[in-house]
Amino acid sequence: MMRQYELVERVQQYKPDVNEALLNKAYVYAMQKHGMQKRASGDPYFSHPLEVAAILTDMHLDESTIAVALLHDTIEDTTATRAEIDEIFGKDIGRLVEGLTKIKKLELVSQKAKQAENLRKLLLAISDDLRVLLVKLADRLHNMRTLDVMRDEKRRRISEETMEIYAPLAGRMGMQGVRDELEELSFRHLNPEAWDTVTKRLAGLSASNEGLIENIERELMELLSQNGLTKAVVKGRQKKPYSVFRKMQSKSLSFEQLSDVYGFRILVEDIPSCYRALGIVHTRWRVVPGRFKDYISTPKQNDYRSIHTTIVGPSRQRIELQIRTLRMNEIAEYGIAAHSIYKDGQSGQAEDTLARESNAYSWLRQTIEALSEGDNPEEFLEHTKLELFQDQVFCFTPKGKLIALPRGATPIDFAYAVHTNVGDTCVGAKINGRIMPVVTRLANGDEVEIIRSGVQVPPAAWEEIVVTGKARSAIRRATRLAIRKQYAGLGYRILERTFDRAGKVFSRDVLKASLFRLGHKEAEDAIAAVGRGELSSLDVLRAVYPDYQDERVTVKQNSDDGWFAMNSASGMIFKVPGQQKTPSGEPMPFRGLSNDIQVHFATGGAVPGDRIVGILDGEKSLAIYPIQSPGLQQFEDEPERWIDVRWDLDLANKSRFNARIMISAINEPGTLATIAQNVATTDVNIATLTMTRVAADFTEMQLELEVWDLRQLNQLITQLKELQCVATVKRLFE
Repeated sequence: MMRQYELVERVQQYKPDVNEALLNKAYVYAMQKHGMQKRASGDPYFSHPLEVAAILTDMHLDESTIAVALLHDTIEDTTATRAEIDEIFGKDIGRLVEGLTKIKKLELVSQKAKQAENLRKLLLAISDDLRVLLVKLADRLHNMRTLDVMRDEKRRRISEETMEIYAPLAGRMGMQGVRDELEELSFRHLNPEAWDTVTKRLAGLSASNEGLIENIERELMELLSQNGLTKAVVKGRQKKPYSVFRKMQSKSLSFEQLSDVYGFRILVEDIPSCYRALGIVHTRWRVVPGRFKDYISTPKQNDYRSIHTTIVGPSRQRIELQIRTLRMNEIAEYGIAAHSIYKDGQSGQAEDTLARESNAYSWLRQTIEALSEGDNPEEFLEHTKLELFQDQVFCFTPKGKLIALPRGATPIDFAYAVHTNVGDTCVGAKINGRIMPVVTRLANGDEVEIIRSGVQVPPAAWEEIVVTGKARSAIRRATRLAIRKQYAGLGYRILERTFDRAGKVFSRDVLKASLFRLGHKEAEDAIAAVGRGELSSLDVLRAVYPDYQDERVTVKQNSDDGWFAMNSASGMIFKVPGQQKTPSGEPMPFRGLSNDIQVHFATGGAVPGDRIVGILDGEKSLAIYPIQSPGLQQFEDEPERWIDVRWDLDLANKSRFNARIMISAINEPGTLATIAQNVATTDVNIATLTMTRVAADFTEMQLELEVWDLRQLNQLITQLKELQCVATVKRLFE
């Protein structure tokens, strides 16, 4: 176990003016609090926070972060309290230790909803101070290194959790060294057979190519030195088992088909030297086409910068080369932890600096913002995981601003990445100067110009097209607002009429003072709830005017004026309860049928103008269905029963045909009369009428009508939809 003075010396190597008193105090306090506690391996528990601190010293972090690492389990597992840590170490360290305590018991692979909520907690804790993430990742790394003592089920659960959340999160923060080790350790526990197989094959390859890496390193060094890059450093390595396995899986390759198991890194002093080294190497050895990427001119979203190329190098081996400066290499290994604000003890005050310097931090802030959108937690988890894992494409605005997006992104994703308002008003896109569909997948280097319209509302179908969580959240929110606006319009009309009948005047301002009684925060939400039928307009009236007494007045109708005082309704037919409707007995004219076949309409009927099919019920019986009828689905596997029929109407001898419609209407006096009046004016008969109360303010009416043809039926439906008392009208086929 590392001694107290050894820890101080490790920090002094990169920070000579280290606050020794803080480290000594944290070391002694944590050791005393953990006392005789033991880990599952039997080691003293204090060895764990000490190893976590050691991992952070490898990243050259400041003494405050090292102290937090030493103390990170004290509140959770000992008698220490936040107040005590605040008093001894200061409120900044106390806040970080408490933040780590809150997320210590994450179960990110248990129930999905719990997993989502825990990821939210993790990201929100990180949003306060990124040092929480650095300590958490170091804590997870040491736990993974000592996972062998756990039982199989727990090892697998922790490994899945690490592979799904912590490893990709470390990658997004640019901490590639931490990510690689977390993935390797998780792979060994999740798929031990594959890990063992790949490890043995790599060991065999290494034995057969003994000295190859050293020879290539030496040859590259000599080549660069001869061309003036005397300070260049070349480091070679064999790929890790998980990296090899992942490539075999994604490319469907066998181990023998892998041609770039070896990778080499060329480290130079400055950016011009990077491109000079690239030219030297490409001049000497042949380049593999399509294997060149310049992440210096277009850095990855996690701040990674380097030049990648693959050459057919010495011994005719395919070699992957990464060319970068020493500073780029430090950021590639330690990511967000490599920023100077974590080495100078200023991390609590330098968030603005980090936001300017780090794309990784910007991505994290955007992800945190998504938490406030109120989306379903499980959807947030799905989208966040998607963005953690996906590769990226880099596109540009017409003004040259770089936008990084997940692979497979569309111009819609691009628009929302620029700004939510740009996405909401997007109606089209130009890609590289050409108008293209908004569903086009973007490629690296595309210049995208968004075409906008002030009256556009994003279609709900876009949610299935986009790939970024931000775009989906914004589309879903815009759809919700559009639906709410539609229901609010209907609800407002309902409330106006209810208040008018009571002799009152309705307005949003009148409603605001009574919202707390109705359980809504905004007037628009309450009005929309009335429109959806979730809230009674009478309840709203009583909430605004608690002393209101409902007094209904019954108006006596003159019996001589006809039904509902409608003289023009004399042509209507209404079914009397218990009385059977008599069939007209008139023949139904169809082309393609012999006269000896009995023909009848299926439930719901059909009218001239409908496209129809016949279904054989027996040898001498045929049922006529409109082509839209859901009832036809039951005959999909019996094509021999389908008969092609057409209408064969005699214009001189017209007959009426049955059709059914469903009306959702406001439940108030006069609604039925208004509907019946409109039916009568279109020369349509009502054969049957059924009314069902579905909410306090809504009634559903099912009408069986007798019409001449489809044109007349559509005219009636259109006319009914225009009535203010009608919410919806639809035709029924069953």
